[in-house]
Amino acid sequence: MKADATLDCFGLLCPMPIVKTAARMKELEPGQVLEILSTDEGIKEDMPAWCKATGNEFLGVEEDGDQYKAYVRKK
Repeated sequence: MKADATLDCFGLLCPMPIVKTAARMKELEPGQVLEILSTDEGIKEDMPAWCKATGNEFLGVEEDGDQYKAYVRKK
């Protein structure tokens, strides 16, 4: 998936990937996509919940072993 920006959250545990995502999303324009790189399996549930709460669009999570790539489109 093509992303406009990437946020490296490797090694961070909940809630830090969400906290950092929220801060980074403020820098993006509506419609842009943020790719969040994480090693925290909790991102699979936390990111969709955060998107629902904030109105951003959750585009999915790709898993590669113990690494996750979550994609969010700013509304």
